[in-house]
Amino acid sequence: MGTGLDNAKALYLEAIRDGNYVEAINKYAGERYTQHSTPVKDGKEGFIEFFADFVKRNPDRDIEIVRGFEDGRYVFLHVVQHLNGGESRWVTADIFDTDDQGRLIEHWDIIGQWVDETVSGHSQVDGPTETTDLDRTDENKALVAGFVTDVLQNGDLGKLTEYISSATYVQHNPEGGDGLEGLDAFVQSLSNRGLSMVYKEVHRIVGCGNFVAVLSKMNLAGSDMAVIDLFRVDRGMIVEHWDVMEEILPQDQWVNSGKF
Repeated sequence: MGTGLDNAKALYLEAIRDGNYVEAINKYAGERYTQHSTPVKDGKEGFIEFFADFVKRNPDRDIEIVRGFEDGRYVFLHVVQHLNGGESRWVTADIFDTDDQGRLIEHWDIIGQWVDETVSGHSQVDGPTETTDLDRTDENKALVAGFVTDVLQNGDLGKLTEYISSATYVQHNPEGGDGLEGLDAFVQSLSNRGLSMVYKEVHRIVGCGNFVAVLSKMNLAGSDMAVIDLFRVDRGMIVEHWDVMEEILPQDQWVNSGKF
């Protein structure tokens, strides 16, 4: 575990869980802190302003960091937040950029509501957490990049089996079932309702070993969404998928430059 990953985890735990947001952001952020969580202003001052109110509104905060990895200067985290005794629960996927000292200088996040009952029976975060196959990072990132381009952006479903294992595909999207059959049923259910899912822009792909995360802009049923998809790759095939989606609010509701 590197300095950047350590710092990102510490910011979550010390600032958000423990409420020491002033000390934490000053300790773990770099000279700049560019923010893409649209309710939060840029800079350390924006972070402090937001979390002063957040901590006041949510006196009981339980944070679980489920997964985390580094890809060069970038850090990925997969987090569950339980607030006020479970009154609200959230799943968050975060990507941080870091400076040469591993201090945090830019942050993207997608926040989704926890769902108790899912089609597959899996939760939105369960499954393997160990980072393996470090020697295959570049190969696995290329595989996922090809899947995103060919299938998610270009809609070529005929290439699914070039990327996704036909033997094992574990699905953590609350509306999707396991296997290629579950994926096909999900796509068909959208079509039956006259809806579509189109990935319009891919903004960042980060990975480490068997895990690859992709930050994208998509259009789902006519609404622009920001999404982070997390894939687990095993022996050259995608075998597991998690995602977190968030509707992109109108620009007049942003207090920074936006989700991307």
